[in-house]
Formats: sequence, structure tokens, C-alpha cells
Amino acid sequence: MSIGRPEASPPADAPRVPLRTALRESPGVLRLAIVRFAGQFGDGMFQAALSGAILFNPERETDPLAIAAGFAVLLLPYSLIGPYAGALLDRWDRRAVLLVANALRGVLIGVTSVCLLLGIAEPPLLLLALAVVGISRFVMAGVSAALPKVLAQEWLVPMNSVLATVASGCAAAGAAIAVAVIGVIGAGDFGSAVAVAISGAGSVLGAVFAAGFRHGVLGPEDGSAVREGTVHAILTGLRTGATAVWQSVSVTTAMVGIGTHRVVFGANTLIMVLVLRQSGSGLSSGLIGFGVAIAATAGGMLVAAVVAPLVIPRFGRARTVVGGLVAAMIVQLTLVTPIAVAEAGAATQRAHQLLLAGAFLFGLAGQTIKLTGDATMQIDIDDARRGQVFALQDTVFNIAFVSAIALAALMIPDNGRSLPVVVAGAAGYGLGILAIALNSRRRTAGR
Repeated sequence: MSIGRPEASPPADAPRVPLRTALRESPGVLRLAIVRFAGQFGDGMFQAALSGAILFNPERETDPLAIAAGFAVLLLPYSLIGPYAGALLDRWDRRAVLLVANALRGVLIGVTSVCLLLGIAEPPLLLLALAVVGISRFVMAGVSAALPKVLAQEWLVPMNSVLATVASGCAAAGAAIAVAVIGVIGAGDFGSAVAVAISGAGSVLGAVFAAGFRHGVLGPEDGSAVREGTVHAILTGLRTGATAVWQSVSVTTAMVGIGTHRVVFGANTLIMVLVLRQSGSGLSSGLIGFGVAIAATAGGMLVAAVVAPLVIPRFGRARTVVGGLVAAMIVQLTLVTPIAVAEAGAATQRAHQLLLAGAFLFGLAGQTIKLTGDATMQIDIDDARRGQVFALQDTVFNIAFVSAIALAALMIPDNGRSLPVVVAGAAGYGLGILAIALNSRRRTAGR
């Protein structure tokens, strides 16, 4: 099978040269990177602040099904329109998209903050959060689609890792600041409103730097595919993106890997939220514990950004994805299982610590898979369809995540302890590995 051999692709042979050389030869990379960093800082802060407002707010009470419903409202609507909206990234000037989207996101964040101050109920808050998260995903897809326009192909793997390193740190910093603000002001609507308002700074900064690009420099290119009617492109966006993915075995493998990890990670996220809410006090409880878990996950993502450029050339993209899934399955069985079987007392405390260690390793494995997938899509998908494919990736990302949370919420108790859910997660990783093996046979059969 092809997953047993490294690919003979440019990234696999790309030389590791100083970062300053890449920035000097590609000045647009730094500006595009700041757009991403600012956006992810704001996203990390906004999402942590909303978690404080809805999940860990003593003024509001939520059960597992309510948590699942909140995630569904936040993520699924954009997932349904994402592939169609992605067609716009292949028709509209991406510089204009990044500018307008950041400005609009900043306005909506301000409105969300005001609604929290007024004590508005959850449904309007979730609808506003839906719009903010949807725009954020659209911006991230635009940044990913635009990167090959300002950077030579041989730099994509190492630069994706560098960008992911700093971006993960920015998101973690934003989340940490939100937790700190709420910790100082108080775990109520007012503290969350202040944290949400501050998160809008990321959108403002992103809009300023996006405005610095010249018209057309971020693509898309002119051509027969791009001249196709925009309305028709939007209506056929899902089919176009899915077709592009299926035509490339390597991209299909990346999608399967990303989707598989998000399914299990979604169920584990619900487990962690419920377990932390049941804890007493300290760094492994409540919103503070959630912030520590976010930081642990971000730490794993930082390490992945260093590891991925070393692993991908040695083992190839397909084997790297499979390796990430195998590692995550082992973590699921060894570090998440104890929380489902631990009895009260010291065993529970140790299980919480293992869960945080698992968050770090899931961040490492998941981000390695994601970096490999991003590089695969940037290299193997042509510019005229790249925006649609990245939007489709967001759809896989969000639907898999929310579906897993919804399914787990139907089976998991309020304390978050469910051995069947944990074991099902490990089995899910196994199914993903099997699907990749079967997918690889398409290439073998075609030779």
C-alpha cells in the first residue's frame, strides 16, 4: 500500500534553511501571518470568554445536551454553507475578503459583548457567536488558500509549521487572557462581556494588515475556471470541493485523518468540560482547569509544529497522518480511560492529571495531522479550487466535532464518566486508520 512509502513530493525533499531567508524572499508572508495571528488571538479569547459565559457561569446552568446544542448552533450552520461560500474565495479578491470579514467580525464581537452586559438569554448569544465563528472560519480558509500565492511551494511545509506554532501560541494567549480577565472580574456575565470586548482587538488588527495587500496579490488567478459564473460556482461549491478531494488520494487521506481526529476530540471535549465542572477547586477544576487544558493542548500543537517538518520528509504525508492517528488511539486508551473508571479520592485527582497530559498529546497528534493535511491541500489542489477544498475541510472539521459531541451527550452522564464513550473513541481511531488503508488501494489499483 502507498501508506508504506514516503511520497516523492517537493515538501519531502525541501531543504531546511533559515526562516529569515524565506521572509526576505517572500515579504507578503509576514503580513499574511499577522492577519492569521491576530485572528487566532481574538478567536482564542472570544471562545474562552464564551465558555466562561455559558459553560462555567454560575448565573447560567447547562447539561450535556445543552452543551451539545450550543456547539451545534455555533458550528453547524456555517458547515452547511462553508463549501458554497468557499467558492467565493476562488472568485473574489481574497485581500478584500480578509479585510471585510475581519471588520464585520469586529462589529459582531462588540454586539455580543453588549448583549452579555444586558444579560441576554443564550439563544441570541449563540446566534451572534455563530456569526463570529463562521466568519473566523471563512477568514482562516482564506488565509490558507492565499499562502501559496506569497510563498514558493518548497516552503509550504516548514512555513505552515512556523505559522501554526505562533498561531497556536496566540490562541492560547488569548484564551489565557480571557480566563485571567474573568478570574479577576468574576465568573459572571459582566466579566465575560469585558473579555469578549477585548477579543475584538484581533479583528481590528487583522483588518488593518489585510488592507496593506495590493489588489489581486492573494489571488485567485484569472482563468477559465475562475471566469465561471459566481452564482453557479456557489451552488456547485460542495460538489466541486468534494470532487477535487476525491481525485487526489493524498488529499482524501488528509480529510479522513482530520475528520477522524475531530470526531474523537469532540467527544473528549465534552468529557473534559463535564469532569472539570464536577471538580472541586484548584488548577484542575472549573474555568481555570479548562484554561489549563487549552494551554496543554496548545503546547502539544507547538511541539507538532517542530516535529511535522522533520517527520513528513522522512515518512511521507500518508504515513504521518496514520502515525498521528495511532498515537492518538494509544493516548485515548491509556490516558482518557482512567477518568471513566476512577473512584472518588486520590484516584480521581490522578485521572484529572492524566486527562490534562492527554490534552497535550492530543494537541501534538491532531496538529501533526492538520499540518500534513494543510500542506497536502496547498500542494495537490490547484488555485482555482483551493478555497473550496479548504472550506470543505472546515465542514469536515465542524460536522465531525459537533456530531461526536451530540452523540456522546446522549450517552454520557452529567459527571462525564463513561467507559463505553472512551472505548468507542479508540475504536473510531482504528476505523480511520482502516479507511486510509482502503483509500490508499485506489492509487495502487490505478497503476
